[in-house]
Amino acid sequence: MRALHDVPAPAKLNLFLHVLGRRADGLHLLQSAFMLIDWYDTLHFEHRADGHLSREDLTVALPDDDLVLRAARALQAATGTPAGAHIGVHKRIPAQAGMGGGSSDAATTLLALNRLWQLGLTLGELERIGLALGADVPFFLRGRNAWVEGVGERITPLDLPFARFAVVKPAHGLDTGRIFGDPLLKRNSDPAIISGFAANPYRFGTNDLQPVAERLCPGVIQALQWLASQDLRGRMTGSGSAVFVPLPGELRLRQAPAEWQVRECSNMEAHPLAGWAPSDDSSVGG
Repeated sequence: MRALHDVPAPAKLNLFLHVLGRRADGLHLLQSAFMLIDWYDTLHFEHRADGHLSREDLTVALPDDDLVLRAARALQAATGTPAGAHIGVHKRIPAQAGMGGGSSDAATTLLALNRLWQLGLTLGELERIGLALGADVPFFLRGRNAWVEGVGERITPLDLPFARFAVVKPAHGLDTGRIFGDPLLKRNSDPAIISGFAANPYRFGTNDLQPVAERLCPGVIQALQWLASQDLRGRMTGSGSAVFVPLPGELRLRQAPAEWQVRECSNMEAHPLAGWAPSDDSSVGG
């Protein structure tokens, strides 16, 4: 096997996001429900026998040390493989949107190179590598919609009803660190339970980061107002500037400002790469 082309990396939405507290090391304790949607980046992998790693940006320019290359290097370091790869990245998921695009790309890289390099690592082994790259990477590796707790390491699979969503990314993004570092961020939400969420999954809870985000990025308010003008009550996803709302019936959205990214998406039961690594009983968070 010398190449893998058109390998998908899907986005996710946080259906709610509650901040329960903060650990002594500064990391926040969260509760959320992560849902996969059919908004994808696409990656291409070609084997390099010289052990080098290279990346080609097929759409937007990415940072020199992005999560794709970091994931590939981490896999090399963990296994000692002499293999290398050239990776093409067709980026569609917007950056700083709260949709997990970078973490999804990292997870897809780990799964694809594990297969391309014929390493045979289990899902649990890949998750331990992925967790060091970012808290959302294990979720994308597991490949199922999930109830997520702790700092992102406690993952419980969820079954969610099929639905369509409007996802709106305004012109400007948001830096995660600015939101979580804000002194006005609410950090004392009460713990929720899965049964309460399951009764109304697409209207449950709030995003505790949203008030801070609205203050830091007026585009968040503008996107929510644009949805409200169509009788749609949206909310922010994750810690970026994108907002979303379930779409009723066959409603079609009005024309949005040209500098925004707006898509109608559907949720998915499973990641397209589910099963690419053998499962075991040692996955992160059990």
